[in-house]
Amino acid sequence: MRPSMTVTRAVRSMALSASFALPSVLWAGAPKPQAAPAHWVASWTASAMTVENKHTLEADSTVRNVVHLSVGGAAFRVILTNEYGVEPLVIGGASAALSAGADAILPANSHPLLFHGKPSLVIPAGAVMVSDPIEMSVKPFADVAISLFVPGQKLHTLTGHSISLTANFEAPGNQIDAPSLSQATKVRPWRFVRAVDVLAAADAATIVAFGDSISEGFSSAEGMNHRWPNRLAERLAARPETARFAVADEAISGNRVLHDDTGPAALRRFDADVLAVSGLKYLIILESINDIGHMTSHPESTERPVTAEDLINGLNQMIERAHAHGIRVYGATLTPFEGVHSYSASGEAIRQQINEFIRHGGRFDDVIDFDKLVADPSHPTRILPEWDKDHIHPNDAGYMKMGDAVELKLFR
Repeated sequence: MRPSMTVTRAVRSMALSASFALPSVLWAGAPKPQAAPAHWVASWTASAMTVENKHTLEADSTVRNVVHLSVGGAAFRVILTNEYGVEPLVIGGASAALSAGADAILPANSHPLLFHGKPSLVIPAGAVMVSDPIEMSVKPFADVAISLFVPGQKLHTLTGHSISLTANFEAPGNQIDAPSLSQATKVRPWRFVRAVDVLAAADAATIVAFGDSISEGFSSAEGMNHRWPNRLAERLAARPETARFAVADEAISGNRVLHDDTGPAALRRFDADVLAVSGLKYLIILESINDIGHMTSHPESTERPVTAEDLINGLNQMIERAHAHGIRVYGATLTPFEGVHSYSASGEAIRQQINEFIRHGGRFDDVIDFDKLVADPSHPTRILPEWDKDHIHPNDAGYMKMGDAVELKLFR
């Protein structure tokens, strides 16, 4: 589980100011009700995995990650990760600032990241570390640049998230406070960042989208935030009654439910990527298609062939574990995939069985029927041509339609 942080006196004051109003009349002798405090919710997350790199950061460097928040708050904190490192990770300094586009930041909005008041830290192998709160309000959909000075050290594995669909940057030396980076190189992954939590009102909560490339927004336009969870966040923010809900995208392209592949299996990463997310109240699961396709795309595999029963058991495990923590779980139906190399008639039969379980098995708290939305009515094993990118992933318009299709009444 992620460690908790002691909130500073100033942030406690903000928390009280964000609480519910007390009734104006109390009967004699009644105890005074306690105000409901503000609390931390995950405004942005990225599932941790081993990031492939051509080098091991043996020279001093600055890594500048750019992340896109969902909801705003009165303060924020950053969670750093070395979960898949095999050596301790030394961070020599860090800062967080509002992004000014590309590798630039707004210096007036730049703040040092401290850890128990200290500017540097060592993250043990396999661990995460939570920063002290930064007492600066952030708005919904702000782009935040998180700059990390990584002194030269030999690291055999780097933890991050491979497909960020945004531009991140690396530059030589310590440039964490630089308005723009000198000799910057654009890099694809987010490195060493796990989440940004914001201090939000007492009734704020987090929705986690848990899945594979279809929830990660694979092949959508870089820098446009056209993933379907982004679109869902935009719609929630547009309504006063749902504007308090954050959306955290915990998806990994190529991810499977039962086996490690691209990133750890869904069942293995469930605690870190779901249960440990700050403020979590709702979970949307869209996963299994890579388990199904693996049998066809990897005929040389020695794994036991997966069955619909195996995958349904895996989904049931996630439902049970989430319900034990009071989390409502929504099942998203698997979308069509005929036309890609991993398609087979036997795999399609398994997809149909899983969708039947999601729709009518009675285990999910509700259903989001993405299959019905994107399937071509004249050829329901294929995606509608106008929303089809590569026969398994929607295009940007298709992702937007998926985000539009989620019923907002599911989040109360």
